[in-house]
This record gives sequence, C-alpha cells and structure tokens, in this order.
Amino acid sequence: MTLPTEATKLTLAERPKTHVDDSTFKTEKVPLTSLTPSQPSEVLVRVDYVSLDPAMRGWLNDARSYIPPVQIGETMRAAGIGTVVKVHSTDGKFKVGDVVYGTLGWTNYALMEESKLTPVNPPPGATALDYLGVLGSTGLTAYFGLLDVGQIKSGDTCVVSGAAGAVGSVVCQIAKLKGAKVIAIAGSDDKCKWLETDIGVDKALNYKSPTFKDDFKTNVGYLDVYFDNVGGEILDLCLTRLKKGARIALCGAISDYNGKPKGLTGYLNLISQRAKIEGFIVFDYASRYGEAQKDLAQWLAEGKIKRRFHVEQGLENCPKHLNGLFTGVNTGKMYGCCVPVDFSTLWADVLVHH
Repeated sequence: MTLPTEATKLTLAERPKTHVDDSTFKTEKVPLTSLTPSQPSEVLVRVDYVSLDPAMRGWLNDARSYIPPVQIGETMRAAGIGTVVKVHSTDGKFKVGDVVYGTLGWTNYALMEESKLTPVNPPPGATALDYLGVLGSTGLTAYFGLLDVGQIKSGDTCVVSGAAGAVGSVVCQIAKLKGAKVIAIAGSDDKCKWLETDIGVDKALNYKSPTFKDDFKTNVGYLDVYFDNVGGEILDLCLTRLKKGARIALCGAISDYNGKPKGLTGYLNLISQRAKIEGFIVFDYASRYGEAQKDLAQWLAEGKIKRRFHVEQGLENCPKHLNGLFTGVNTGKMYGCCVPVDFSTLWADVLVHH
C-alpha cells in the first residue's frame, strides 16, 4: 500500500460567533512519519469518511456542555470510518486492511489507540457507512430518543421536525413501525415527497409554506409525541398543540445553534396538559447500544428502515458542508469523503454532491 509523505488536518483556529467561516479552521500538514505507530497498541488509520452532524457546531463553543469543547489548535472532532494502513505489531487487535470506526477527526490520517477503535463488520443489508448512520450515533439517537424519552406507542400522533435529516428520517420510520401516525416537517417540497413516498410518513409538511401553521393544525390536531430537532418557532407551535400527557423529546435545536435563542412562549401548556419536555444525550445509553443496534440491523435487513447517503467529497470542504446542514442542503445523512472514491461502484442510494 503506497502512502503519501504528508498528512492533512483541519484544526480549530478561532471560535465562530455565528456560522463557521473561512477563518474558523486552519489547514495543517504534518510528515506522515510523525504518525508512525510507536507502541504495540497504536495503529495508523487512513480516514475514508467522516460524519457531518449539527451537534459539531456546538462543540466549537467554549461553554459547559455534555462534552468538552474542541480546543484552539486541536484537530476538529468527528466520528469516522477508516482503513488500517500501518501497525506496530502483527500480534495486535487489528491488521493492515481492516476497516474501523472511531473518533478519527477532520484529517486524512490518524494515529489511533486500538482501544479507541471498533471493527466494522456490516450485517446483512448494511454497509460500512451505516456505522456513521443508522447503526451509529444517528440511529441510536433516534432509537432511544423516541422509545425511551418519547415513549412512543401504537395509536400515538407523532410529529418529527428536521424529518428529512439523518436522525429525523430514522425517527419517522421507527414511529411507523411502532404503530404511530407520523407527521413529518421538512423544508422543501422535494423532501416532503421523499418522506411520504419513500419513508412512508402519513403526511409531510413544508414549514416554508405560507399555509404551514394551518396545515399543521389540520393534519396534526393535537400530538402525543414531538421529536424536536430544530427548536425555535416550530417547538413553540408544537407546545400549543399538546394532548394531555404529551412527551417532547428535545434532541436538537438547529435553528438556534448559530445565534442566541429567543426563548419559548408556549411553555405554559406543559402545565395545563401535564406534559413533559426532556433533553437527552445518546452517550448516556452506551450500556444499551447493543440492544438498539440489534433492532436497527434487523430492520435494515428486512427493508423496514430506508436511508439516503449524502456524500460530499474533499476533507478541505468539510467546514462548508457543516454549514450546509443548517441551510437544509442534505436529504438523509451527510458524510465527508476524505479519499478519492469511484462512486459509480457504490450503492444506488448514495446521493453525491461534488
């Protein structure tokens, strides 16, 4: 296997006040020899794909959160799929050519501890990319947020915002599997069509439509479960349409990640309807990942969960595409591809943007 002489990484140069811009990250190159495994527990990984997720914007803020912020000068944190290209010992856990999952970061080569890596062995119906999607934190977030926090049950009316995104599209399908009526919210007519035709929701609503609020009231009536990925005005609207005992799973708030939240006005309905709103972090369910992945893998194999891969090429383009998550450029899960790939050889449901 021929390797380059240098590795490229994107490090945090300054903390953005709003959207990521050209001054947020710095491109650095280091000799690949500096990443040579020097301990029996180390391997060198070529980073093939990285996950692009809205939560990554929050990691850039120097604020108290569920995970320490990325530090100035540090390689941008990101989950990734890669290939082992060099080992220290042939007696180690991995060998050259093994495909692995881990927090590899925005770099094309990463020196990693074996204990920080998971072997990628896709089950029937899955691909390696699913370890960053349905079988990774995306699917796990949908699974535990809907089933444990949202406590979905057959006959419930479930509303999902950000429904055409990575997490939202999985939430919609699990809710349908559990017998709920699913109303999806997305930002374009094309996304709504995909949600109704391919994902199978009962109704998809375009929040940019001038009749959105009336359409929402007509199609939803009052809701049992709201899985919130966006926050802001849509969360406030849902707070006015709660059934008694309704549950809101507060997963994300992409409308507020790049600015200062305005605050909620409809929260008093939580009192009158004896409802609850609960935030959650998928890491808290680590001891139960196996349980969820077993179900998710089975649903994938049976064709009960569909997904779309939105792959963007070029490590250097990751900052731009991270911004794209907040303007709705993606349908399904977004990935950054860090190595040259012949996409004509990949799966038919991969959506590629150059």
